[in-house]
Amino acid sequence: MAKRQDTKKLFENLSGAGKSIGVLTSGGDAQGMNAAVRAVVRMGIYVGAKVYFVHEGYQGMVDGGDNIEEASWESVSSMLQVGGTVIGSARCKEFRSHEGRLKAAHHLVQRDITNLCVIGGDGSLTGANLFREEWSGLLEELVQQGLIDEKAAQNNSELHIVGMVGSIDNDFCGTDMTIGTDSALHRIIEVVDAIMTTAQSHQRTFVLEVMGRHCGYLALVSALACGADWVLIPEMPPEDGWEEQMCQKLSESRSRGSRLNIIIVAEGAIDRQGKAITVNNVKDLVVSCLGFDTRVTILGHVQRGGTPSAFDRILASRMGVEAVLALLEASASTPACVVSLCGNQAVRLPLMECVQMTQDVQKAMDEKNFEEAVRLRGRSFENNLNTYKLLSYRKADSELPNEEDELPYNSSFNVAVLNVGAPAAGMNAAVRSAVRVGITEGHKMFAVNDGFEGFYKGQIKEIKWGDVGGWTGQGGSILGTKRTLPAKHLDKIAEQIRIHNINALLVIGGFEAFLGVMELSAAREKYNEFCVPMVMVPATVSNNIPGSDLSIGADTALNAITDTCDRIKQSASGTKRRVFIIETMGGYCGYLASVGGLAAGADAVYIYEEPFDIRDLQSNVEHLTEKMKTGIQRGLVLRNENSNENFTTDFIYQLYSEEGKGVFDCRKNVLGHMQQGGAPSPFDRNFGTKIAAKAIQWISRKLKESYKEGKVFANTEDTACLLGMRRRAMVFQPVVQLKDQTDFVHRIPKEQWWLKLRPLMKILAKYKTSYDVSDSGQLEHVTRVRPKKVD
Repeated sequence: MAKRQDTKKLFENLSGAGKSIGVLTSGGDAQGMNAAVRAVVRMGIYVGAKVYFVHEGYQGMVDGGDNIEEASWESVSSMLQVGGTVIGSARCKEFRSHEGRLKAAHHLVQRDITNLCVIGGDGSLTGANLFREEWSGLLEELVQQGLIDEKAAQNNSELHIVGMVGSIDNDFCGTDMTIGTDSALHRIIEVVDAIMTTAQSHQRTFVLEVMGRHCGYLALVSALACGADWVLIPEMPPEDGWEEQMCQKLSESRSRGSRLNIIIVAEGAIDRQGKAITVNNVKDLVVSCLGFDTRVTILGHVQRGGTPSAFDRILASRMGVEAVLALLEASASTPACVVSLCGNQAVRLPLMECVQMTQDVQKAMDEKNFEEAVRLRGRSFENNLNTYKLLSYRKADSELPNEEDELPYNSSFNVAVLNVGAPAAGMNAAVRSAVRVGITEGHKMFAVNDGFEGFYKGQIKEIKWGDVGGWTGQGGSILGTKRTLPAKHLDKIAEQIRIHNINALLVIGGFEAFLGVMELSAAREKYNEFCVPMVMVPATVSNNIPGSDLSIGADTALNAITDTCDRIKQSASGTKRRVFIIETMGGYCGYLASVGGLAAGADAVYIYEEPFDIRDLQSNVEHLTEKMKTGIQRGLVLRNENSNENFTTDFIYQLYSEEGKGVFDCRKNVLGHMQQGGAPSPFDRNFGTKIAAKAIQWISRKLKESYKEGKVFANTEDTACLLGMRRRAMVFQPVVQLKDQTDFVHRIPKEQWWLKLRPLMKILAKYKTSYDVSDSGQLEHVTRVRPKKVD
């Protein structure tokens, strides 16, 4: 730790005094752009800079006048939950001309704006870079024309540019997620879920068109998230003869008892010859080939609309703050950069490298080099595509390995799947994915009902491909889940493993699942039955599992909290001068409260991990009293359920009510189990699907390695693992090694990455705080050729 202290750069040393930052949104709008604008404005003001809105994108820069207006702290209030962009966006022809850029430069120099934060797609960012390259030439012209003097030219000699990618298509290379993509997926999945119920009633086939002229990300991920039968995307056109294959697959799924089919088509879908495939082509094909009752739905601009999801608000807020830091650190020699997210890590990448790579994808597609196009799209896209391929096609029984085939090892192993702990949205998507990937890999899959309790009672039965149809969109746990731990029932569980000849275990669940796998692996010395590969996949709304940054179900819970807070804030704005105290779940883990607070724009968040006393409560009340004197007359305070045993939600409510007398009144709200329920968000469906598929592939590898003399025997540490997401990668970690990283009394990891988001939340709520920027993104380069996979 000591070394960390020396490298700790506190951003108190980064001052924005005397600097002016312009923020604009350009190109197509995307949900979350407002959250980014708000973060840039508040962070800019916080560090002492002046921040200007540039209304209507580049058009406003070219037109000048009232389009460039100084922003205040209050002017970005209440915009966090609004979709689209409040400062307006326009596609601007004039800025593409030299004349237009000259006017724009003049308008910026008049206000000494030499730092630009551009939120838009690749076109907008390329334009910004060109503007920067021409900057000194434009200033010379302005001096020659007598529009500005030498002194103004010297004071504004360098233009710094930082980009944030706002685009619902997720079509920008170098970044895992662009602002707006997650919200667009929310809109698509809401529609698909609604269509599924009507399709089921009439046994219909639905063909859906989603946005994505050049990029199939939305189509691919929504197909994964709703278990579509077929997907058509521009990067990976279907093989010739796909029409027949598709119809065969649709009729097979009907004959297995499915009452509906969903086909998702990206608007830019093409075949191998580069000819467009439209939704109507697909509909006509299904009707003529199979005679199914088929309907077309084109989602269109619905996908751009609506309120931003929790993920987009957090992404945009993190990126906005990061963008201001990047502008403060920029020098003449640093290239224009984009701030983005890689896994769970903020990164800065040279803007033109990303743009170049994005253009290379199009070039590869034009040259019909589709494998290359997919590779250039990046690892997140590639993982999605590979998972989709794994899940999409059920092998005919004739293709599955035969008992008599001479194989070096017995490929038909018995793998059991169970849910343990409290229900979490996305568990069913994980079970479905595990079952189908397992069957594809040649295993026999067994479902255990009601966790370890059902295990020792023998509630175990084989589960087939068709049994998990339609599971992705279901909340809760269909298998049933219990908090029971295995330690007291080891004899009976061992007996069940013997009876059903179980060769591997996949445990999907929360903290009890983690403890359970630890107990089973500890019992290996005494019981040979537990000497099988076992892997745990974290699924809990609390997100309190050591060894993983995220767990299945947490995103859905965050969205539930954010939606409720939005409604509550609206009611508070109506009544004026009202503060709401809201209690969230999470056990002792403050993840939901802190990250929910960041997404909902809370004024204060109380959690167990950051101890607080009466003085802190007092200063929060004073802070709110000050706030009530401004135009924003409402407050939002979140409290984690176990943050402090004496400062209960009631206590805090009473304290605020007493201290705020005459200034504001209070209401309290306990969110309770609504945070556990509901349909899983697209993120949780996708995360559950991908992580479970990866877990089953690991099980297959470990089974091969540990199959000796006709049986499976695995008793090494690395055969009882937890699969977690760590920063940029999915990692298998032996549960024994995670012991030291765990606080077992409070059921949380000893170190939690999201604590470094707390200063961000405080800054955006106007608290002075110390913010460690040593973890902010360093400038990296876009990686092209990836090293061979290492496991």
